[in-house]
Amino acid sequence: MNEKQTSDQSRHADDGRRTRRRVKESLGKIDPMHPKYPHDRHPALIPGISIDEQRRRYGVDKLVFAVAGGLTVGFVIWGVVAPDSVASVAQTAFGWATRNVGWLFNSVAVVVLVSMLVLAFSPYGRIPLGKDGEDVEFSTFAWVAMLFAAGIGIGVIFWGPSEPLAYFNDPPPLTNEAGSVAAMHRAMAQTYFHWGFHAWAMYALVGGAIAYAAYRRGRSLLMSSIFRSLFGERLTEGFAGKLIDILAIVATLFGTAAALGIAAMQIGTGVSIVTGVGQVTKVMVVGILLLLTVGFVISAVSGVARGIRYLSSINIVLTVGVVGLILALGPTLFLLNFLPSAQLEYLGSLFDMMGRSLSWGEETQEFQATWTVYYWAWWISWSPFVGIFIARISRGRTIRQFLLGTILIPSTLLFVAFGVMGGTSMKMSQDGSLADDLTPPQVFFRMIDNLPYLEWLPFLIILVLAIFFITSADSASVVMGMLSTRGHLEPGRWVVVFWGLVMSGIAVVMLLLGDATALAGLQQLVIVTAVPFALVMLLIIVAWIRDLATDPYTLRHRYAEAAMRNAVLQGVERYGDNFAIQVVEASCPEEGAGAEVDSTDERYTDWYQRTDEEGQPVDYDFDSGTWADGFDPETGEMPAVRPDSP
Repeated sequence: MNEKQTSDQSRHADDGRRTRRRVKESLGKIDPMHPKYPHDRHPALIPGISIDEQRRRYGVDKLVFAVAGGLTVGFVIWGVVAPDSVASVAQTAFGWATRNVGWLFNSVAVVVLVSMLVLAFSPYGRIPLGKDGEDVEFSTFAWVAMLFAAGIGIGVIFWGPSEPLAYFNDPPPLTNEAGSVAAMHRAMAQTYFHWGFHAWAMYALVGGAIAYAAYRRGRSLLMSSIFRSLFGERLTEGFAGKLIDILAIVATLFGTAAALGIAAMQIGTGVSIVTGVGQVTKVMVVGILLLLTVGFVISAVSGVARGIRYLSSINIVLTVGVVGLILALGPTLFLLNFLPSAQLEYLGSLFDMMGRSLSWGEETQEFQATWTVYYWAWWISWSPFVGIFIARISRGRTIRQFLLGTILIPSTLLFVAFGVMGGTSMKMSQDGSLADDLTPPQVFFRMIDNLPYLEWLPFLIILVLAIFFITSADSASVVMGMLSTRGHLEPGRWVVVFWGLVMSGIAVVMLLLGDATALAGLQQLVIVTAVPFALVMLLIIVAWIRDLATDPYTLRHRYAEAAMRNAVLQGVERYGDNFAIQVVEASCPEEGAGAEVDSTDERYTDWYQRTDEEGQPVDYDFDSGTWADGFDPETGEMPAVRPDSP
């Protein structure tokens, strides 16, 4: 770079700083009767800004990519070269985390659920996840179907029949006698507790905050975008924001890797059963995982991901069909009675399950480490992935619709699916037709063996699980690609493939660390890596509410309350019953509707000051949707001749 280019860039940067300083100074010198705002627009009149209306330059964030990629690649190399060393460190960290911060995971689960319900029913619930008057992107039916798609798949097949059976044969401490009717219902309630409202509240928090930031505030689809009002633009664009995106990538990598490991274990068990090759080994499971990883790479590089996603939609239908077959061919009458009873048992024992912690004794601590804390950590790890997915399909819905729909609809559907699977496995165990010493991956296939006409089903399930593996790896890799390319909706293929390979490498290490069932390694690392992101979840609540407090809708609501209150009091005082309300200019600012609001505060105005790709202020006409420098948002191009050119 020559001296002239350096001088030009320096002068260009100085001009930008001076422009931003003049904007700040103009906002600071306000005539209260005739205030000035960015684009001459009062903040209460801003309809919102969508992400696709903004101007930003995408590209690989070298710091985020290097740190997150370096740490995780280093972990994979460490796990392959010295698995015993990793196992020792993971076990120590796992023991410390479950004993010392298990309360944090439990607290996060409770705080997030309560906060989302309060937020849904508050006045903020009417704020749209989009611009004022914007139509929803998907119909209610399509939206519900996609929400269901986000919550069903590998988990239903793997944990649906095995988790309730585990609680039935070995109940949570201080509850019921193993194998009893009470243990059966509590087992189902405990499963609902792990997969129900609390899990989906975490997804709703991240998804709602990201959707609001992107479709209402015009920010990138990044975790760090949520924190603009909390940390300020400088920190969010700098170290603090990059640290949050790095933590989101790490959490997503380990959380998704656990799901991929579980899928490989389930597929390995199915192959073993249908082929009769004998006991499933770690080598076999790792081989299957690597083979499926090749399938993911082919789909990502060849561009056939859309077709595979279409197949994944068919998989969802097939999974629902499997649940229907088990309901029809299994203990149907028992299940029809069991499902409502189990759901009411869940609601009735909800507070009791929420209150279990280390204070209940060492046995409860061990149970929490194995089950509840593991699930809370898993959902926290999955929240960036699932959150961004449901954010992208929820544009235009109000916060109330989004939160209640996301928390209640998938939970209810999963209650039915898990109730059918778990009720059938526990009933078979009670009748003696299902052994008590089965590993979790074996339970589903052994249960199917006891049902008539389903000899063909294991082959279909293996195919379903394989496609779920590839699509999950592809989708999660795209999300991590977005997080490492400043929110680019279509990150480069090499970035997507890189994160997919790292994720599979982590899954391999997890499987190698575990015991014979390979679950221990998955659980340990998910819990350990989710600890820092648990704190991020709490910060998201604070940051989102700070944003909502300065939303144009909130500002209009405050004005309306003040105006109506003042008008009614003055009307009754002056005219008794015979008065009407009309809008006129207040004689002095103290009598106006916004007397208690400083509408020129940068919290209300800075966010809608439009900028160019370099972050420099550019004027914008909200009525015509035109940029002062002639930028065309449809083509993303500047005019050949600038409007201000002579």
